[in-house]
Amino acid sequence: QVQLVESGGGLVQAGGSLRLSCAASGVTFSNYPMGWFRQAPGKEREFVIGISWSGGIPLYADSVRGRFTISRDNAKNTVYLQMDSLKPEDTAVYYCALGERKVWQVATDPRSITNWGQGTQVTVSS
Repeated sequence: QVQLVESGGGLVQAGGSLRLSCAASGVTFSNYPMGWFRQAPGKEREFVIGISWSGGIPLYADSVRGRFTISRDNAKNTVYLQMDSLKPEDTAVYYCALGERKVWQVATDPRSITNWGQGTQVTVSS
């Protein structure tokens, strides 16, 4: 049974930083691309950033390019999201997502994702 558990959300002022973690279990983690999505109140869930199963070149949404970084530690079955220069519009619930086995990158359409974490709230105050 796949389980994804996020941690690290919280309240931060604009311009600040947060790091989210997502620990995976029930899968051979190194075989899967991973991603982060977010959902703001009243909005649809959207792709934020993804990393291939090998940890290669990440995929970014334009809104976070240059501010957010994704990394993974396959020995710890964990993927990280480093968020810098946060803006109030980054406020959302952030979800970790498991991609498809041995597919290079995670799908950017949330309807294609089967396994999600429970989500962690990130609030950026102005």
